[in-house]
Amino acid sequence: MRAILYICHGSRVKAGQQAALAFIEKTMETNVAPIQEACFLELAEPSIAEGVARCIERGASEIVALPFLLLRAGHANIDIPTELQEVMKAYPHIPLYYGDPIGVDSRMVDVLIDRLHETSDVIPNDATVLIIGRGSSDPATLEDFAEIQRLFQEKTGLLHVSVGYLAACEPHYEDELSKLLEKNPKDLYILPYLLFTGILMKTIERTVRKLETNTVIHLCPALGYDPAIHTILNERADEAARKESGLNVPHHA
Repeated sequence: MRAILYICHGSRVKAGQQAALAFIEKTMETNVAPIQEACFLELAEPSIAEGVARCIERGASEIVALPFLLLRAGHANIDIPTELQEVMKAYPHIPLYYGDPIGVDSRMVDVLIDRLHETSDVIPNDATVLIIGRGSSDPATLEDFAEIQRLFQEKTGLLHVSVGYLAACEPHYEDELSKLLEKNPKDLYILPYLLFTGILMKTIERTVRKLETNTVIHLCPALGYDPAIHTILNERADEAARKESGLNVPHHA
């Protein structure tokens, strides 16, 4: 019997944890897998070990582990697989297939555009937009955001679109924000490419509150709940189960 284990990043902010779990619960309603559980990589419970144990207690004969992360970087490539390999040593008879994160997907860019329009009904053609990503030391992150930026501009027709990062990548979002404000745009839209409210979202909010500028700043909400993300997660789970590859602990450890 197949189980799907959704692995969320985790947050010190309770609202972020609750938002992630609420989203996963809605995703579970759209998937036919008989066993579905959610867990966290860090900063919250249940842990990955507890999530795996729950799947097996409910009768799982195979597990599809799905990282509920936006992009493939250190957590998806290293941290989660390492933890799963360790945990699955106790269950050598249970195959585990590791799925891909959400990844760069035009449907995610559509969600980003929806959040832009939630903030303002009419977006001026000359508006300046700053997309803010979490950032990672993985060079693939810069490539992914370059593609997200390209798709966003292609879909919106907006010309003044920049990307900044919260950590581990250049440019840092505060530096990019200062650079953009030096041009005195009339409207500046800040679009966080983050799944939920959390420490990072609160960091951006604090930065915006401290700004002294004549530019009208529009801080858009995080990506949050959207049916398109359910669809993508279900596709990633199906892909992993169909390939029967990836982590496949312990044989491919």
